[in-house]
Amino acid sequence: MRLFALLLAAASFFLSPGIQAQVKELPPDALVRSVTDEVLDIIRKDKDIKAGSTKRAIELVEQKVLPHFNFTRMTALAVGKDWRQATPEQQKMLTEEFRDLLVRTYSNALTAYKNETVDYKPFKMQPGESDVTVRTQIHQPGARQPITLDYSLEKNGNAWKVYDVVVAGVSLVTNYRSSFATEVRNGGIDGLIKTLQAKNKSLEAATKK
Repeated sequence: MRLFALLLAAASFFLSPGIQAQVKELPPDALVRSVTDEVLDIIRKDKDIKAGSTKRAIELVEQKVLPHFNFTRMTALAVGKDWRQATPEQQKMLTEEFRDLLVRTYSNALTAYKNETVDYKPFKMQPGESDVTVRTQIHQPGARQPITLDYSLEKNGNAWKVYDVVVAGVSLVTNYRSSFATEVRNGGIDGLIKTLQAKNKSLEAATKK
């Protein structure tokens, strides 16, 4: 799971003000390339992140990455069929807690960046297509084989939003589905919400140490 989180974090979408003004005009492959190159540059230069500051990493994630992910769809996919039995308020709470869990997971992993590099695979999109996959490969120092890292994006208004990330063939959202289903069976939707809240509190406390 640590490697899984690290790979996701290494390609998270941190956008400088200059890039933020352009993202709505970029096709999905160009968006992924631009923002991935930007995040890698930020991580390499940010002294606080390099020193292990999770707080600083969280600030960057909160400011830059969140607008480019569709967390409601991500949460619905992770919860699976049980999503339909949740009330609108429960769905809202689930989305908020899952979002916080991913933000903290990404932020912790950012501080462990070790000079990974990214290759971008050829991309084709049909006119009018609104759901696409952008494929990349992560190269780790000393590793013989790269690890695939694919983004699922959907057109949301004028912008593209990420709703899943697949690392080495493993989907982020479906990776959580089994454990979420177990929590719902044992304690219902409210039980899953409480479990996520407890996990986030634990991660928050660890950050403050």
